[in-house]
Amino acid sequence: MQTKVNYIVFITIVFSLFTSDAFCQEIRNKNISIPIEIQKDTTKIKKNTPIINDTIKNDSKSQKKKQKLEGIVSRGAVDYEKLDQKKKLITLYNKAYFKYLDYELTAGKIVYDYDKKELYAGRIKDSLGNYSQRPVFKQGSQVIEPDSIRFNTETKKAIVWNTRTTYDEFKIKAAKTKKENDSVYFMKDIIFTTSEDIDNPEYYFKTNKGKFVPGKKVVTGVTNMVIQDVPTPIGLPFAFFPMSEKSISGFIIPSFGDTNLRGYYLQNGGYYFALSDNYDLTILGDYYTNGSFALRGTSSYAKRYKYSGNFNISYDNLIESERGLPDYLNAKLYNIQWSHSQDAKANPNSRFSASVNMGSSNYFRQSLNTRNVGANLNNTLSSSISYSKNFQTVPQVNLSLAATHSQNTNTQSVNMSLPTMQLNVDRIFPFAPKSGIKKGFIHNINLQYSLRGENRINTTDSLFFKREMFSNMNSGMQHSIPLSTNFKIFKYFSVSTSVNYSETWVFNTIKKYYDENTGKVEDRRQNGFDAFRQYNMSANIGTTLYGTFNFSENSRIQAIRHVMRPSISYSYTPSFEQYYDTYAIDALGTTINEYTRFEQGLFGTPNKQMSNIANFSLGNNLEAKVKDKETDEVKKVMLLNNLNLSTNYNFTADSLKLAPVRLSAGTQLLKDKMQINLGATLDPYAINNAGQRIDMWNIDNGGSLFRMTSANATVNYSLSSTDALFGGSDSKKNNENPNVMNGGRADDLFGQATDLADRRKSMFGEKDEEKNTSKGFYNNSIPWDLTLAYSVTYTNNNRNSQISNNSVMFSGNLTPSEGWRVGFSSGYDFKNRGVTYTQIRFERDLKSWRFDLSWVPNGYYKQWNFFIGIKSSILQDIKYEKRNAADRIYR
Repeated sequence: MQTKVNYIVFITIVFSLFTSDAFCQEIRNKNISIPIEIQKDTTKIKKNTPIINDTIKNDSKSQKKKQKLEGIVSRGAVDYEKLDQKKKLITLYNKAYFKYLDYELTAGKIVYDYDKKELYAGRIKDSLGNYSQRPVFKQGSQVIEPDSIRFNTETKKAIVWNTRTTYDEFKIKAAKTKKENDSVYFMKDIIFTTSEDIDNPEYYFKTNKGKFVPGKKVVTGVTNMVIQDVPTPIGLPFAFFPMSEKSISGFIIPSFGDTNLRGYYLQNGGYYFALSDNYDLTILGDYYTNGSFALRGTSSYAKRYKYSGNFNISYDNLIESERGLPDYLNAKLYNIQWSHSQDAKANPNSRFSASVNMGSSNYFRQSLNTRNVGANLNNTLSSSISYSKNFQTVPQVNLSLAATHSQNTNTQSVNMSLPTMQLNVDRIFPFAPKSGIKKGFIHNINLQYSLRGENRINTTDSLFFKREMFSNMNSGMQHSIPLSTNFKIFKYFSVSTSVNYSETWVFNTIKKYYDENTGKVEDRRQNGFDAFRQYNMSANIGTTLYGTFNFSENSRIQAIRHVMRPSISYSYTPSFEQYYDTYAIDALGTTINEYTRFEQGLFGTPNKQMSNIANFSLGNNLEAKVKDKETDEVKKVMLLNNLNLSTNYNFTADSLKLAPVRLSAGTQLLKDKMQINLGATLDPYAINNAGQRIDMWNIDNGGSLFRMTSANATVNYSLSSTDALFGGSDSKKNNENPNVMNGGRADDLFGQATDLADRRKSMFGEKDEEKNTSKGFYNNSIPWDLTLAYSVTYTNNNRNSQISNNSVMFSGNLTPSEGWRVGFSSGYDFKNRGVTYTQIRFERDLKSWRFDLSWVPNGYYKQWNFFIGIKSSILQDIKYEKRNAADRIYR
């Protein structure tokens, strides 16, 4: 029993105080609550009285004492309520119930001996002779369901037969239980399990006797594991099960295995610290017989209606070969992850969030304790920590602070901002009327103010968090004041104009000079305050055009509408040559080049060439009204989500004034299951034999009107037997998805990530499988889903017409029968003619147990992983794991 069973003092009426027949008849017919003082009736029951045998001593004193009920007593039954003053018995029959304080007892039959202060509750037989209405005893949220129960309400001692109790995920059934007091229970013929059905469990632990301390522990004698009612050789001379509503600290049993390069290992062993209800800590470690080791710390924290998050830090020391040999290698890897989210109700005016994933570039590729395939194949790691606050002033002021990190795992370059500050003052309309709407050029004049300050670091993986990392940090601030307005002309054309002024402050500049010792032009870093100022002007005019083609009323397609959004803009930026200097590139100083001391700044450089550019863009979409065949209901269907083209013309350029035309298009087909995106770049200018653009139209050079320099197409298609069939990674939030948390894709095209430290979680997500609802002799419902992604890129910059990328990826999941799940992820690279990363997944839901097998048959990450164990967190150490880890070589 899991419940702290303080059996109630079921005290009812002392009938010697009420002798009238009318009162007794009223008691028989009604459910009466009597919060009064009553006297003990010490009249002894005759020995031959046909009541239940007394197995518990009556400790009541002969001298009568007054007792006071602590609350309202409520009782009742469907068939009858019988009061026997001679035998001192109260009998409730059929759906009987008895309530007192926070206790509640329901049963088929309840008998109370108010002389001995003993209560009996049991089942009754139905019309077919089967027992039904098992007693249910409730105290708060804890429930006990025995076949029968007998206890003394004064001494609090009790005997319970075939009790069933639940403690969190743990279920206990005992043939006989004796309650000594509120904190000690002795049980006989006990089974323990996490199975849903306690009467027919698929597995259980069996023992002859045990001691139960509610809320603390269960201690048993010889314990044997039984699977499908078949005893196994798995057993213990004694067993100890901690029982607590709160988390309990304890050891975590490691997994055993071996690798070719590092020998035998113990993996994911450690200790769990239950520090408080709001946060915990898990320390795990790995050890290999060749000396390699790893340490990991994981902490989760949460405060209701405030915030929640988790923090992970990992360190690996990997050794290859033997010390003294030429191929000996010792690699040290680390990774830090932090995810924090604030409840929206915590503070409406300020918000703090964090998503951190940083560390060694080779961590996910080399660490032996990760199976996050998406992170293995991903080339970037990124982090962001931000805080924002809104000041409720007039005008409103918004302040945000952020620290960001971006890391390329191939080049091992790291870019960080520590921190970035952004201050924005809301729009001010100085000429707007105090009431009414704003109309025209003058009323809509508005201005804003924004301030951006940043410290930026560009470094490499090897210098991360070292002193050299901060020596080349760039710092600066930029003030911006945009003045703008908008209005309409000719009723249908929207016009907007703006003038922008910016002032940039920097705290480090450069000076170029010729070094006679090295014979090269060097950059000398100069620390100190400097500034430059710029302004520019812009205007934009646009409109929206609608065209509708109607079909006949009997046609399924009722109409097609074409929407065009043309836009023309103009921008002008003068030249700011005063911020440019010269330097010599040889010892004689005969050759002079121009540069600006701000060229390595955070906010760009002052504009040297006057810019006088006109931009043109055109957006299109097509949609149709289609009549449903069955209901004749007309619905809107999108035919073409977008078809956009854009280009610009530079009036001040000496040549090549027209920029290439960029085309993009996208649509969704097959009930939005297929997404198609297309793109192309068209250049109107020709190229010479060296592949350089020349100031000659391509058509004048014997070519077509436009020269296609690049094109790309992507197709994504998802198909399933039913929507939301599998939980999968897409069903999880990004901050809970292990693929996304470690830098991978949200879908399973690159395989599914698995936490090796917690194998209780399914690779296919936590949603329930589709139930097979087909009826009849033959059932052919087999849930499945399929995801396809195709990508192709064409390049033709220098008449080298070629396909630079051409690949397809696919993944799918299948439920061939109830409890079974099969998944796969793979692809093919048509450019390099090879199979991409492939993963095959098998999983079997064994109700209380779970079995899975993950297999990577080829490639650098070739491996397989097998697991079978109990899903419940209480018995998660009862498992068997075997894996053939990939022999990764550090590189």
